[in-house]
Amino acid sequence: MGYLHEGHLSLIDRARREHHRVAVSVFVNPLQFGPREDFARYPRNEVRDVRLCRDAGCDWLFLPRVRALYPPGFATTVTPGPLADLWEGAVRPGHFRGVATVVLKLLHLVEPTMLYLGQKDIQQARIVERMVEDLDLPTEITICPTVRERDGLALSSRNAYLDEEGRARAAGLIRALRVGRSMIRSGIRDPGALLTRVKQALRREARPERVDYLALVDPVTLEPLRELDGAALFLGAIRIGNTRLIDNLLVRSPARRGRRR
Repeated sequence: MGYLHEGHLSLIDRARREHHRVAVSVFVNPLQFGPREDFARYPRNEVRDVRLCRDAGCDWLFLPRVRALYPPGFATTVTPGPLADLWEGAVRPGHFRGVATVVLKLLHLVEPTMLYLGQKDIQQARIVERMVEDLDLPTEITICPTVRERDGLALSSRNAYLDEEGRARAAGLIRALRVGRSMIRSGIRDPGALLTRVKQALRREARPERVDYLALVDPVTLEPLRELDGAALFLGAIRIGNTRLIDNLLVRSPARRGRRR
């Protein structure tokens, strides 16, 4: 959605290395914002975005206006499946309908062979994967690692909202998720015990005004895990002041002792 940062540029760089032509879309999509969300104040800097895309080797920059994608009389939207009702979907009803609709329009207009998405928005990426498969779209999906600041904070356009104190607290989200990762690597497998400790760490490290959710889920289905046996994904969404932040962390649990290889 624009206001590009190094996370976005890493996607362009990987696409540049793997393909002959790269297209970038920049569009703050009103369809995925709720009535009391930050559409009007969402960070925008189109001049800078154009320069960054050019410098990164972008061949085509798709910079549509709202009226071009949603002309008068526009009425058709995409309804994602049950995954869209979890986590972000539960906190932001209708959000993923807006995401799926605009991504489907983008894919039809640009017809890319590959779409690069960031892991920070893992639920969005999984929903797009499902849509592409269900609707037989000829586009492959590549999910790229989250790019972080030196203290671990995931890069996000919304980080621009944070003041100095809020910025320091925001990195507490990933620090708390890493506590859970360390516990799993030490052999702890009880999801309830893991989440209890991570929540304690989150309140200590980030002191959030609100925790929208904190979960340990299957990395593909994003369903909550009842037992840990293999890869797992911590998900978290918090509010620091008036700024909402999300992050996730993939963890592979060590093999059980005595298991036959």
